[in-house]
Amino acid sequence: MNHHTAALFGTSLTAAVGLAAAWVLGDLVRRYRHGVEQLDALRRQLPQPCSAVLLQERQLRQIRGVLNDLHKMVRGVTKSLENRPS
Repeated sequence: MNHHTAALFGTSLTAAVGLAAAWVLGDLVRRYRHGVEQLDALRRQLPQPCSAVLLQERQLRQIRGVLNDLHKMVRGVTKSLENRPS
């Protein structure tokens, strides 16, 4: 092999490896983008129960607070009636 043939072979080999790497990388990017698009489509199809669950939790906390306040009032009235002189 002379110098020119070795240089041509090296250049060809480098180009082939670069093209193969670009092909593999391009395929991976294409698959990734396709997966992201499918994931977005699935997310759009899912119902959004999170907001309903959060609303129910907020309402339950409010009801619990009202019941706690009512319990304190009733307990106070009951104690005052029990301690009233007969």
